[in-house]
Amino acid sequence: MWKHFHHEADIGVVGLGETLEQAFEEAAVALTAVITDPETVICHETVTLACEAPDAELLLVDWLNAIVYEMATRRMLFRRFHVELNDNRLHGTACGEPVDVPRHQPAAEVKGATYTALEIREDADGIWHARCVVDV
Repeated sequence: MWKHFHHEADIGVVGLGETLEQAFEEAAVALTAVITDPETVICHETVTLACEAPDAELLLVDWLNAIVYEMATRRMLFRRFHVELNDNRLHGTACGEPVDVPRHQPAAEVKGATYTALEIREDADGIWHARCVVDV
């Protein structure tokens, strides 16, 4: 599960999951959803990503920025993500396809994840929340 929240001229992304890994995966889906409907993206190619940061919050920003970088340099969109966390190291994959403008109808370009409204927390029901604002 993922959602967006509004923040001035930018947009916030939130990933929710039963584990921190799932929350990171869903935050990545929310990132894609800023650009296009993730359901329109077909999983044809898998890209491997790795990040390391001093804490989980900074790791979320690095993870999302790694995805933004791969989208920009490969001219791809991603639909499915897998994350494995080990301390403050992330090993992940993103599965997607090259951008097809008529089919994907990109609505915005994400420039990067920011430290604004950055938060990682587990709520009373055991659901992890991974959130931050992305610059569009």
